[in-house]
Amino acid sequence: MRALFAMLGLVALPACAEQAVEPLRIATWNAEWLLEPGEFDALMADCLPEGRRARGDDRALYCNLGTERRWSDEDLGRLAAFAATVDADVVALQEVDGVAAARRLFPSHDFCFTARRHVQNTGFAVRRGLPHRCNADYRALGLANDDVRWGADLTLFPGTPRALRLLSVHLKSGCAWDPLTAGRQPCEVLSRQVPALEAWIDDRAREGVPFIVVGDFNRQLGREQGPARDDAGRTAAIWPEIDDGDPPGARLNNAGAGVRPVSCRPGEKPRPPIDHLVLGEKAATVLREGSYRMWPYPAEPRGARWPDHCIRSIDLDTGRLGR
Repeated sequence: MRALFAMLGLVALPACAEQAVEPLRIATWNAEWLLEPGEFDALMADCLPEGRRARGDDRALYCNLGTERRWSDEDLGRLAAFAATVDADVVALQEVDGVAAARRLFPSHDFCFTARRHVQNTGFAVRRGLPHRCNADYRALGLANDDVRWGADLTLFPGTPRALRLLSVHLKSGCAWDPLTAGRQPCEVLSRQVPALEAWIDDRAREGVPFIVVGDFNRQLGREQGPARDDAGRTAAIWPEIDDGDPPGARLNNAGAGVRPVSCRPGEKPRPPIDHLVLGEKAATVLREGSYRMWPYPAEPRGARWPDHCIRSIDLDTGRLGR
């Protein structure tokens, strides 16, 4: 129903009717090594031992994942039922093994996934009927050796004044709060992804297109302190580097900034988020105030397995885009 209202927003409506258009819900979800059970079993039969690393063109699992990372058919059904309660029109996905696995969670959506063969893929689930275009993969985030995940690039309402561009990201893990100059390998890799991320943002700002970067940044952006760069000119923090307002239109809005974290899975302590929905200036003007939400997993059934990231969502009044 929400998607139907969004589509109605594409046509000219009287002012009183347009006020009744429901918002478009955009969400992000890292679904934690989500593969179909049969594919998981096949890859684990020839898994990579400790010390071996899967590159972007490899389809492989690590032996140390163990069977506890396997999602059963029952698990997938439970995750799909939970996802339906979120009622998102567009979901940026991370750690999902492409369309077949994603369809188990979102049977009423279409999909845009990057062509990277690695089982940890990024993409989008888009509610069927919502006008969209899958753009070319943003491979620059994978760096020169294709060692980290690409960005999935999506346009909603293409070819209309309400066009909205989205990038689903899953940046390098292991450097959630240390300065990017800390000297550790994960921080060094993450620091090399920052120019690629900023380039995509700056290109959209120059085009004047409303945009959102959404996904697993693997970074507690709210904890970053100090300047973007150190005395040697090295990038030390992501947020002040990308939120520099240059070029015009590149000033950013982290929709969850200042929102008190809540527990994700039953029994867990609240943690500062590393998943974010970051809006450019034009997209931020249609963000519905107070709509940012994290969706905790239910306590029942007891002992049920849930992903280690929660769904986070925002609502946009897309009828006001392009005005």
